[in-house]
Amino acid sequence: MCLAVPGRVLDIGEKDGTRMATVDFGGVQKEVCLEYLPDLQVGEYAIVHVGFALQRLDEESAKQTLELFAQLGMLQEEFGDPWEQAAAVGGDPWPFTDDPDSDPAPAPALAAPQEEAQP
Repeated sequence: MCLAVPGRVLDIGEKDGTRMATVDFGGVQKEVCLEYLPDLQVGEYAIVHVGFALQRLDEESAKQTLELFAQLGMLQEEFGDPWEQAAAVGGDPWPFTDDPDSDPAPAPALAAPQEEAQP
């Protein structure tokens, strides 16, 4: 599902003649085109759909929507790792993690080095 998600503009620049911004969506940052909102400024919120900022949004509404999306798991669905999502649907545990406090997946067993035979 593709959502229109509110995000906060972190910085603004130009890429190949197009006004672009780095936008934060509750911890996930993506590059977004600002051509439909040319006067949008750093610190403001906008509703973003398929990489385009479409409408300015007040901070309180943006935060409420992001919180609701997070509670419903919609942010993970929209921005999560598709490989991790596929593993979950298949019922397999995801062997990788970005969490530094979790134990890494066990390494495969390696054979001990063999000593060379002496003639």
